[in-house]
Amino acid sequence: MAPNETDDTTTAGEVEEPRAGRRKAARYVVPVTVMGVAAATIGLVPALADSGDPDLPDITAAQLIEKVAQSDVERLSGTVKITTDLGLPDLGGLESGLLSGAAGGEDGEGGSSADPSGRLTELASGTHTLRVAADGPDRQKLSLLENAAEYSLIHNGKDVWGYDSASNEVYHATVDEADAEQRSAQQPPATPKDFAEEALKAVDDTTSVKVDGTAQVAGRDAYRLVVEPKQSGSTVGAVSIAVDSETGMPLKFTLTPSSGGSAVVDVGFTKVSFGRPDASTFAFTPPKGAKVTEDTEQDRGHRDFGGKPERGPKPEEDLAKGLDGLRMLGEGWNSIAAFDTGAGAGLPTGEEVGGDLGGFLGSLGDQVKGDFGKGTVFSTRLVNALITEDGKVYVGTVTKDALVKAAEAGK
Repeated sequence: MAPNETDDTTTAGEVEEPRAGRRKAARYVVPVTVMGVAAATIGLVPALADSGDPDLPDITAAQLIEKVAQSDVERLSGTVKITTDLGLPDLGGLESGLLSGAAGGEDGEGGSSADPSGRLTELASGTHTLRVAADGPDRQKLSLLENAAEYSLIHNGKDVWGYDSASNEVYHATVDEADAEQRSAQQPPATPKDFAEEALKAVDDTTSVKVDGTAQVAGRDAYRLVVEPKQSGSTVGAVSIAVDSETGMPLKFTLTPSSGGSAVVDVGFTKVSFGRPDASTFAFTPPKGAKVTEDTEQDRGHRDFGGKPERGPKPEEDLAKGLDGLRMLGEGWNSIAAFDTGAGAGLPTGEEVGGDLGGFLGSLGDQVKGDFGKGTVFSTRLVNALITEDGKVYVGTVTKDALVKAAEAGK
């Protein structure tokens, strides 16, 4: 065995519990689950290595996971490239428009194109370049670089600023420490650390974890940690995480589907430094002539994503209360969330809504039949959902066949 490789494989029972009290690095600017869950979740691509693989001391999977858990990086600056390819149908901008509107974007309740609740949903699809910086828990900055424009989200003490250079609009809110931590949990993932933390939460007895050699990412030596489902039936093929050998911080995260092809999620640093960013990085003054929208506590009370959260139940608990009989079927990577939208509340048929609209809805999904009756499966390269004619919903990172079997077992 080469000195920079181990074939150590472990399960959750062998992995030490992460130490409590680990510090949070840049959580406000770099939160994580696209779609609220994915984190949203990979195979290692050749682009991971900048040059020759470095020669590093042997390390076990358990030790490397512990190293990630103990990582306490609080100061950094760098550039991140993120590509998300869920395989959603091209609806001519409908998808992004719905996301922005639902989140209170430019034409939504927020009323400002600088409102982060709408802008950060753009990370859910396509390829984006981000500049990130952090100096402890009170100062973070994320800039989304676009063609001849830039959107920046800045957290500096009690102030949160959003600035859209294309429209010259500014968003401003004030938060305390507790608010900032809860707001970060509601925002989409943006860095390898965000995605890696979510993926490692899924490590259990149904998971294979191994150290698969080394790599160089953004000029830094890293170990390659590979996480794979042991079970068949999951749409997740493998998750690869490049872990900085010195700091334990994830530098690159790649999720490949079991169906093969390009990565569903590929996010990694192209440049990174762990020095303290200049204080001016987090300073912001609204440009002359900019439209400034103040996000008050009253405004935030009417919005979930990006607003000031009420202290109380966790988001998943709120979700469970809002669904009829939410339950989890299966285990590990084959877990399926099942709930009932109400008897007879299934998708309308073509006859009920008219041929054109019915045909449009049908074109977005596959019609299926089983002991449960009829239903429609809506698929992405990662997440699939089955909606039956009597209003039951089954969703998970599993194959269409697995959803049909779950529906038949739960009829």
